[in-house]
Amino acid sequence: MSHGASFAVQAGPLDSARGGVSGVLNSGNAAEIIDRTIAELNIVFDEEVEKTDLVMVDIRNYVNVRSEATVDSVKMGVLYKDCGGTLLEKGEEWSLIRSGDLVGWVENQYLLFGEEAEEMAADVGMTLAVVNAASLRIHSDASLGSEVLTVVPLNEIMEVVDQTEPGWVYVDYCDVDGYVVADYVDISFEVDAGETMAQIRAREAAAAEARRHQNYGAYMTDADDLLLLAALIQCEAGGEPYEGQVAVGAVVMNRVRSAAYPNTIHGVIYASGQFTPAMSGRVNQVYNSGAIRQSCILAAQEALDGVSNVGDFTHFRTNNGAHTGIAIGHHIFY
Repeated sequence: MSHGASFAVQAGPLDSARGGVSGVLNSGNAAEIIDRTIAELNIVFDEEVEKTDLVMVDIRNYVNVRSEATVDSVKMGVLYKDCGGTLLEKGEEWSLIRSGDLVGWVENQYLLFGEEAEEMAADVGMTLAVVNAASLRIHSDASLGSEVLTVVPLNEIMEVVDQTEPGWVYVDYCDVDGYVVADYVDISFEVDAGETMAQIRAREAAAAEARRHQNYGAYMTDADDLLLLAALIQCEAGGEPYEGQVAVGAVVMNRVRSAAYPNTIHGVIYASGQFTPAMSGRVNQVYNSGAIRQSCILAAQEALDGVSNVGDFTHFRTNNGAHTGIAIGHHIFY
């Protein structure tokens, strides 16, 4: 689902396949990067400061994260719209935050704290389930005797739709909605995280290498971008009605056109885990396989041509009644 990058409010073992960048603060890679960043900045924490306070950005586009509480200090990275993090130190005008692998100072005028931050996180965040068993069956009902809809491998990421059935979790995985045994998944509630400058440069370099010797239009609507967008659509909405597939493509293109997100298709899809299938590596698998459904390719082409049946919306997820917006198939767009 489209929700942006990952910052784990309730950390779970989510180590996603997105360039070695983990979206969970307690994962080994993220911890090493954060510790190194803190050491390089010579940041000293007050022992009385609560390290788990949630903070969210309150911006239309993006805000720069700095090495010090000044606008002319080193730019450490960027926080996009709907991003969140952990408040490490709050000052009168600037606050020190951690968002994914990004650590630095942000002006308070662009931040929300306390209940306001919690309300925004509840609105834009997403609950994910990561498989912690060698394989996991998704059942049609909350019963081991019910039909097995599909089998999910170790470390795969699924969106949690509902957790009201004792001992079971209702999930959405590649357009398959069903129940999994709660003991075999790790649950984490996540909101978008920012990108470090190193992550931005790596992403841009990867995109440039992939596009070398190619000619592109205003939004790089070449064959590679068409197939990449189609692969994402297939992962997110392959089993949805054609209108839902077009809508997913439109969400991507709306982000490309928005100043709040990277300005290329590759950048939007891979910017610190903007989409769950990109985080898990499924988009790469579908793209590299070449086994992309014709309907998804046609939907991608329509989106590239400027068609949008969801206005300028930039988010979608499984429709569980928690959001208002445009409902198409099993998704709500907002």
